[in-house]
Amino acid sequence: MAKISPLRSRIARPWRTGTVSTMAADAQRSIDLNADVGEGFGRWELGDDEALLTQVSSANIACGFHAGDPRRLLEVCRIAVANGVAIGAQVSYRDLAGFGRRFIDVEPADLTADVLYQIGALDGLARSVGGSVSYVKPHGALYNTVVHHEDQAAAVIVAVAAYDRELAVLGLSGSGPSRTELAVQAERAGLRFVREAFADRAYTAEGTLVSRRLPGAVLTDPAAVAAQALSIATTGTVRSIDGTAVEIDAESLCLHGDSPGAADLAVHLRAILTGTGMPVASFLPPAAATNRSAADSPGR
Repeated sequence: MAKISPLRSRIARPWRTGTVSTMAADAQRSIDLNADVGEGFGRWELGDDEALLTQVSSANIACGFHAGDPRRLLEVCRIAVANGVAIGAQVSYRDLAGFGRRFIDVEPADLTADVLYQIGALDGLARSVGGSVSYVKPHGALYNTVVHHEDQAAAVIVAVAAYDRELAVLGLSGSGPSRTELAVQAERAGLRFVREAFADRAYTAEGTLVSRRLPGAVLTDPAAVAAQALSIATTGTVRSIDGTAVEIDAESLCLHGDSPGAADLAVHLRAILTGTGMPVASFLPPAAATNRSAADSPGR
């Protein structure tokens, strides 16, 4: 892959100079809790973003392609900044009607441009309220597709690298033979890949997510969600839908903001984790996760 000059010039981040062993030690002391927010549109409300943003350490904010209107996204960025929550661009296929949950066979060049557009739009909104985008996470069908689709995974990574090589990429955990294509492409491009697991989604025996079309794909029982999250955070394993024990090495846990009672579930989940000696904290070091002023924007 040819070298790409980033569109955005940013200050150096401490994790770029830290060692792998240091980052591993940090990951053992805490775990990131992230949620999808900003997914309403116009008069259509979805989830309690304000309540969620008091509990999570990272926010996957919609970028307008699967959900989210500009005014709503600006307000969500404002709330995230006020709560010291790291801002992530949750990029998607251009699919408002399908909420980004339908596969689209898009040309790689088009997907790269779409992802660049979304990152830039959200970063502009975030910077206007004193924050900035610090990582990128694909949404819905795109998230699942880049687990195995080389061309689309590469297209996403080209976009992230072109915008800012200091951005982290958040995606499905996997190692060895089950290492995802997005992880491979990110590491090949020299980007940091952050391994993610799901507190409220069922897993297959292969370590991938059970399709939402199947019964039991989404966990809604608070006890089951808490048990799965605790197992992932403390033992690095999850019980698959067929009962198989699957190894999951995760730095971040996701809770879906559009699930019923997600805000209350986040309170419960955070209390369970911290109560067992696993504090919730961003996967980015404080200096990297801290929202900066708009003065650090491109061209200034």
